[in-house]
Amino acid sequence: MSNSAFHFLLLFLTLFLHLTIVFSWKKEEFRNCNQTPFCKQARSRKPGYCSLIATDISVVDGNVNAKLIPKTSDQDSNPLILTLSVYQDGILRLKIDEDPNLNPPKKRFEVPDVIVPEFETKKLWLQRVSTEVIGGDSEPSSVVYLGDGFEGVIRADPFEIFVREKGGKRILSLNSHGLFDFEQLRVKKEEDDWEENFRGHTDTRPYGPQSISFDVSFYESEFVYGIPEHATRLALKPTRGPGIDHSEPYRLFNLDVFEYLHESPFGLYGSVPFMLAHGKSRGTSGFFWLNAAEMQIDVLGAGWDADSGISLPSDQARIDTLWMSEAGVVDAFFFIGPGPKDVARQYTSVTGMPAMPQHFAVAYHQCRWNYRDEEDVELVDSKFDEFDIPYDVLWLDIEHTDGKRYFTWDKVLFPNPEEMQKKLSAKGRHMVTIVDPHIKRDDSYYIHREATQKGYYVKDAKGNDYDGWCWPGSSSYLDMLSPEVRDWWGEKFSLQNYVGSTPSLYIWNDMNEPSVFNGPEVTMPRDALHYGGVEHRELHNAYGYYFHMATSNGLVKRGNGQDRPFVLSRAIFPGTQRYGAVWTGDNTADWDQLRASVSMVLTLGLTGISFSGADVGGFFGNPEPELLVRWYQLGAYYPFFRAHAHHDTKRREPWLFGERNTEIMKDAIRMRYILLPYFYTLFREANTTGVPVMRPLWMEFPYDEATFSNDEAFMVGKSLLVQGIFTEKAKSVNVYMPGEQAWYDLRTGITYKGASNHKLGVSEESIPAFQRAGTIIPRKDRLRRSSTQMVNDPYTLVIALNSSKSAEGELYIDDGKSFEFEQGAYIHRRFVFSDGKLTSINIAPGASGKSQFLSNCIVERIILLGHSSGSKSALIEPANLKVDVELGPLWLRGSKGPLVPTIRRPNVRIADDWSVKIL
Repeated sequence: MSNSAFHFLLLFLTLFLHLTIVFSWKKEEFRNCNQTPFCKQARSRKPGYCSLIATDISVVDGNVNAKLIPKTSDQDSNPLILTLSVYQDGILRLKIDEDPNLNPPKKRFEVPDVIVPEFETKKLWLQRVSTEVIGGDSEPSSVVYLGDGFEGVIRADPFEIFVREKGGKRILSLNSHGLFDFEQLRVKKEEDDWEENFRGHTDTRPYGPQSISFDVSFYESEFVYGIPEHATRLALKPTRGPGIDHSEPYRLFNLDVFEYLHESPFGLYGSVPFMLAHGKSRGTSGFFWLNAAEMQIDVLGAGWDADSGISLPSDQARIDTLWMSEAGVVDAFFFIGPGPKDVARQYTSVTGMPAMPQHFAVAYHQCRWNYRDEEDVELVDSKFDEFDIPYDVLWLDIEHTDGKRYFTWDKVLFPNPEEMQKKLSAKGRHMVTIVDPHIKRDDSYYIHREATQKGYYVKDAKGNDYDGWCWPGSSSYLDMLSPEVRDWWGEKFSLQNYVGSTPSLYIWNDMNEPSVFNGPEVTMPRDALHYGGVEHRELHNAYGYYFHMATSNGLVKRGNGQDRPFVLSRAIFPGTQRYGAVWTGDNTADWDQLRASVSMVLTLGLTGISFSGADVGGFFGNPEPELLVRWYQLGAYYPFFRAHAHHDTKRREPWLFGERNTEIMKDAIRMRYILLPYFYTLFREANTTGVPVMRPLWMEFPYDEATFSNDEAFMVGKSLLVQGIFTEKAKSVNVYMPGEQAWYDLRTGITYKGASNHKLGVSEESIPAFQRAGTIIPRKDRLRRSSTQMVNDPYTLVIALNSSKSAEGELYIDDGKSFEFEQGAYIHRRFVFSDGKLTSINIAPGASGKSQFLSNCIVERIILLGHSSGSKSALIEPANLKVDVELGPLWLRGSKGPLVPTIRRPNVRIADDWSVKIL
């Protein structure tokens, strides 16, 4: 057999093995906790295990410093160095690491480029600490003031860190159960056997075990949330405790998982070690551990520590958790809230606010693995026009390349890529192509040749370029931890380097966990080496983050820093929100996965990653028309709205399922386009506050216990409530509508009482959605081919009056593509309806009140839900113009509800100050 034939056979067998693994979900291909030494060991420890005490507490450079030493001298352990820092807005940061003065074998990895530089400017320079004896302790505790009546406490013996209300109840604590453990690096001795083996793969572990584990408790809390990415319910279920058998911890280890299971704690494509807790009495708190190594987290059920003898406040309900990581350092943040939006703001002040997307990216995306060729692209594009369905982005998967070589085009299938993109661009549409991290090992491929010459690849444990298998066959992986490599990669996206690309082309990063078909657990070996001698085990969960970062920065460079990038990533990590959108990966066309998509997208939003969605229709399998229709109806409210499918599925563009289903899916897509002004305004809110676009009900109604575990309904902003339909042939659905105010059916305007459950009949035409009384939603009701063609269209304002006959809302507008909004080039208006008058108020900063961004768009309709129809006219000021108030439809097309009071053609400019008084 020739060498090339051998390699082809090996590639075929590797790919066949990979597909066999992923399609059948063989859980034995992946490690469980008992097969993971650091997890098994940490879980076996009993409360009170930790014998460390805090000594030599002092204030140095504005921080509280201390040493952690064993209580008894017979334990062979070097002191650990503890640093406690306080930041504005009630954030406490805890760092614990080995003492560099004692010359450990290497420096433990601290994740760079996640904490935003401006966060460090918010540090409060402590001058001193006060002391206090807690309970019957033999040593005094040290207390630091966090502001607004909160304190951080270092308890010396037993060692513990907690945050409390001043002199009062606890909020968060670490090591309250004495489960803290920190395995220090060692120099290998002849008798040491540190190797780990799993399914034929050997991890050399050259520095030995280096795990860290500790318990964290959340007080006055009823549920915990967060730590994506898992296909589980929004409220995290206990994984250990009385009555819980054989449950795995929640695993955070980025993996390429096809057809993932719902209701599983197994780790998926991304990892964000940030957990929020919420309860009615105290509110919300959060805990974040900046660590990129594999992590396992237990949520401990009530009674798990019944026989521990540990004494904690008995008057405070709490949820205990156990955090376990293979490597790294302790770099942990305590967020005290007290509201859910406070915690969102506090967390994103550390890791960065979500990027402001381009306007087109908020619209509908059409994707498939793969659109075959230019003729197929042109046909799909023309069919959207033929059926009058708007869309903004057409995507190309790996088959568009020349033999899976990224930045290339198949010259037979895509001979004229620039012309193809320009045809789309002429209609205001864009294209996205895929660029993955595996680089084909082919000396004739310029990317591989350059990377090899420059030494830019990740190395194996022996120091050679790591060689793994992925779609192109034999592949190497760029070492994105290196700033030099990231800069080099970014240059590849220039129009000169990416031949065949145009300014309307954007990028999709897939397989960046990283996926390695023949690697342990379908990923890179843990003892592979990165820039600075960092082991892959230490940064695994951040690899895709750095790849996403480099790609996003490359698109910014391509546009000379003028245009915002659009890059979709599958792998995620804290800070991902700064670089683009994500999706929930390779889901399946079934009803359970449709339901799981809601909790997954909500969880991503809670942890800063607001621009997310799930593959509409399910990536694998062939959805029945009813499921596909329901998915479009739900997906229209995801922050990221994209249909996608595997190449083995039947084609499923919206016009392929009969006239009736096409009309319903078209209606769902149109709803998204009508609501684009509202969505774009919410993305700006996320960009400035960290509050997600799609929110759990309890984020808007934090004292309503009926919302705390509800993840079948969700809020889009503060104004819309959406209830999914998750069962086949459903005739009715129960919808809980929180709050004391009424809710207006989004399509009919019919009102429903708040703080109530409603059993509603459902039809195939739509899923239940409601506008909250007291809100104003901006719309654009004229429908075009794409969002780009809607820019100059007029607005409709839908005013939903509450019991006080008042309402308010906002509208944010900028040029939709550049970074000029960061210099104030935008329009931001607040609309207030009170005492029968609607007022438009400028809330953009600046003494002059003048924006650098100009718009001549007008308001063409004002709809008054909940207003009596007795009024016949309205006065517009300052124009001193009277206009009619008449009964009109809620929707220009297909409105089926009662006619509602409407002001037609007030023709006020959206950028101006004005008022409309109902007479």
